[in-house]
Amino acid sequence: MGCCNSTSAAQSSKREWKPLEDRSCTDLPWLLLFILFCLGMGFICGFSIATGAAARLVSGYDSYGNICGQKNAKVERIPNSGLDHTHRKYVFFLDPCSVDLVKRKIKSVALCVAACPSHELKTMYDVQKFAEKNGSALCIYSLKPSEYTTHSKASVLCPKLPVPESAPIPFFHRCAPVNISCYAKFAEALITFVSDNSVLHRLISGVMTSKEIILGLCLLSLVLSMILMVIIRYISRVLVWILTILIILGSLGGTGVLWWLYAKQRKSPKETVIPEQLQIAEDNLRALLIYAISATVFTVILFLIMLVMRKRVALTIALFHVAGKVFIHLPLLVFQPFWTFLALLLFWMYWIMTLLFLGTLGSAIPKGEFVEFEVSGPLQYMWWYHVVGLIWISEFILACQQMTVAGAVVTYYFTRDKRNLPYTPILGSVNRLIRYHLGTVAKGSFIITLVKIPRMILMYIHNQLKGKENACARCMLKSCICCLWCLEKCLNYLNQNAYTATAINSTNFCTSAKDAFVILVENALRVATINTVGDFMLFLGKILIVCCTALAGIMLLNYQQDYTVWVLPLVIVCLFAFLVAHCFLSIYEMVVDVLFLCFAIDTKYNDGSPGREFYMDKVLMEFVENSRKSMKEAGKGGAADSRELKPMASGASSA
Repeated sequence: MGCCNSTSAAQSSKREWKPLEDRSCTDLPWLLLFILFCLGMGFICGFSIATGAAARLVSGYDSYGNICGQKNAKVERIPNSGLDHTHRKYVFFLDPCSVDLVKRKIKSVALCVAACPSHELKTMYDVQKFAEKNGSALCIYSLKPSEYTTHSKASVLCPKLPVPESAPIPFFHRCAPVNISCYAKFAEALITFVSDNSVLHRLISGVMTSKEIILGLCLLSLVLSMILMVIIRYISRVLVWILTILIILGSLGGTGVLWWLYAKQRKSPKETVIPEQLQIAEDNLRALLIYAISATVFTVILFLIMLVMRKRVALTIALFHVAGKVFIHLPLLVFQPFWTFLALLLFWMYWIMTLLFLGTLGSAIPKGEFVEFEVSGPLQYMWWYHVVGLIWISEFILACQQMTVAGAVVTYYFTRDKRNLPYTPILGSVNRLIRYHLGTVAKGSFIITLVKIPRMILMYIHNQLKGKENACARCMLKSCICCLWCLEKCLNYLNQNAYTATAINSTNFCTSAKDAFVILVENALRVATINTVGDFMLFLGKILIVCCTALAGIMLLNYQQDYTVWVLPLVIVCLFAFLVAHCFLSIYEMVVDVLFLCFAIDTKYNDGSPGREFYMDKVLMEFVENSRKSMKEAGKGGAADSRELKPMASGASSA
């Protein structure tokens, strides 16, 4: 497992890349560790089910520790425990609208009842009649139905009047009020405008009446994403240069407008003599000057960057063109986000279910006349283990997608005759992943987890201390969170390239990460160009899909005259459109990154001579030939580029 093993590092520096030739298992200890961790996750779920937490969660329990719908054991010092609730299958709360916003639970006494109130009960006489008719006593067990209207403490021992109409929650046997208006305060703490019942009603009714339109627009965003992936291949050259020109013109225009506004406001006569207005005008003038200077500096830097990278934009165009060919030869790549999302969804459902089990886990502890379930000893830290499992396994699933895509693209690139590709490169990549490289994926995802957990802890501390910490502490916390976020993004990018190196040469994670890092550093300017121009192109593609979907939504909703508030349906549609576009174009971006690393390795160790032929596509071959011609014409001026394209014959021969 050693990342710092000097012997393996020396061997890897002499080792020649042999794409897809040898296969061996990588990072086996990490695979065993991951399997043990997953067994621990399974133990938590099994333990919570075995100790009765599943029964308490599904069937529900009253405030005395009795599980509804079954016979119960007696709890010491609790008089109303150990009751037979075989015919009382539902949990009823005396005051269901009393919600604890901090602990996010109902603060009311809970009882097991035979039936939920099917209509509103306004008086104690109505409560008594309901108990006599349905056999469902809604007051404390020790109080008989005949005493509901005569007992002096009936107002305390019985539900709060009026008792709202309730219905059992499917699968969880809790009586929940049909009218949820009593939860307005709880919802108001989460969403500020919920207190306006008219707005809330219109928004919800709008979503329900527009559900067909929303579904159609979601399908439209899916189709647009697929079409855009095909279009990018054919218009990549024009699109990149148009975006480059628009960025330069936009920055120049914005800078010019700021300077024009500054000059205009400076020359305008100061007609007012009011000191407050004069001070405001001076502040605005100073702000305009700062904005104009900042925009000028930004424009100059942007222009210089474009000037330096103009020759390398051609590589980005070629890679986008080849990426389009990859999707034509490997159409199953398009469906990769669906399988990843399905795997994540199933795991998250399991995780939430186990989390709910943990919420009802523990031994019955008397709290006055009532019972609470608490976990003591080492088992109380199962929550933390479960949270770590959420992050690590989620990252593992995402890393499996990256390794699968990398393996398929590597197979495409390093197959000389593209017409003789394996029948199912995607399935072949999945097969190699499962047989050889699950340990590498587990190790890479664990590294991301190690960065995410401290960042989440700092974010939690920052939210808990909001309004209490001083300015210095707040600044330090935000700086640490920002640094960890940047580190996580860098590690994600390095991990993805490490998976590509593993897919090529079947090396362990540390060796692959080192090899990929060396290649990326040697091609730093190209990496910067691809990650700026290419990513910006794909970002604009996402915005284009969202805008087209939103425009179609406005046109369709305009014909629905019975509903005028378009906010929530459009927000739902736009969020879904951006999510779909992000999933599809992120796969496109991943393919481009894998192609670039393969291209860099190809140009480093091959020169087109017999025995060292290039693997690359004709489009990339044309780029290499054009680059060589321009370097011959430029002479010494192209020395930097020649170093990037010149094969390392000495390194290859020494291998």
